[in-house]
Amino acid sequence: MALRLADEYRSSLPSLRFHPTRKHVRARKNGRTLVDSVQARLVWEPRRVVPQYAVPPSDIAAELTEVPAPSAEENPVQLIDVPVLDPSTAFAVHTCPGTTYDIGDCAAAGFKPDDPDLDGYVLLDWKAFDEWLEEDEPVLGHPRDPRKRIDLLNSSRHIRIELDGMTLADSHRPLMLFETFLPTRYYLPPEDVRMALLQHSDRRTTCAYKGHATYWSVGESAPNIAWTYQDPLDGMQRIAGRVAFFTERLDLEVDGERHKRPVTPWS
Repeated sequence: MALRLADEYRSSLPSLRFHPTRKHVRARKNGRTLVDSVQARLVWEPRRVVPQYAVPPSDIAAELTEVPAPSAEENPVQLIDVPVLDPSTAFAVHTCPGTTYDIGDCAAAGFKPDDPDLDGYVLLDWKAFDEWLEEDEPVLGHPRDPRKRIDLLNSSRHIRIELDGMTLADSHRPLMLFETFLPTRYYLPPEDVRMALLQHSDRRTTCAYKGHATYWSVGESAPNIAWTYQDPLDGMQRIAGRVAFFTERLDLEVDGERHKRPVTPWS
C-alpha cells in the first residue's frame, strides 16, 4: 500500500527527531557571538513541528549551569491522536527527558535531551539570542526545515472567501503559495479584498521563510484572520502588500467549489 508523505510526517511527530546540517551556525547576544558551530543539528522534540538548533557545548562561548526546569504551559493542537505543540509554545516546555541549563546570563536557554543519538549536544532557545546567522545570512523566527519547499505561482483561478456568508474577498488573480505539509495560501491584491471590513490588529509574527507579518481582524468573531507582509524576505517579494486569510476558520471557494476547512495549528 502506498504511503502518503503527509501521513509519514504526522506519524513521526510523537518522536524525538534530528538532522545534521552542514551550515555554519552562529547566535549573538548583546553584540557578542555566543554560539559558533559547524557541527549543528536540527532537533525536533516530540510533538514539536518547528526545529531548534543543537550544538556541542564546546561551540558555546558561555558557561553552562544546570538549573531546575522552569514551568511553562503547553499550547496543544489536535492534529494527530496525540496533540502536537503550537509553535508559540515556549522553549521551556520539553517533551522528552533531559537537563536544563542557563547559558551565561540566558536563563534556561539550553537543554540536553537524554538520548544516545544526541549525546554531547545542547538544544538552544532561539528567542534567548538577539540574532542568528546561517553562514553570513540572518535567519528569522526559527531554523528552516529541510523538508520544506515553497512554490509561489501566479494563477487566474477564482478565489472567494466568506465569513458566515459575508464575502471578504473575491479574486481572479491570486498568488498561490504552496508550502510543504500546509494548506495552500492565497495572496490576494487588496483591491480584491473588502478592506473596509478588516480592522488592524496588534498581532505581529515572524516567518523564517517570508519575514515579518502584520494582521487584521474581522470584528470580535474573527480575530487575526488575515495577514500581510509589507517587506518580505528575498524570493518572496511578490507577496508584498497582498492579503492572505486563515481558511482554517473561513469558507473558501476555488472555481466555485467549496473546500473543506483544513486542520492546522492555526485552526
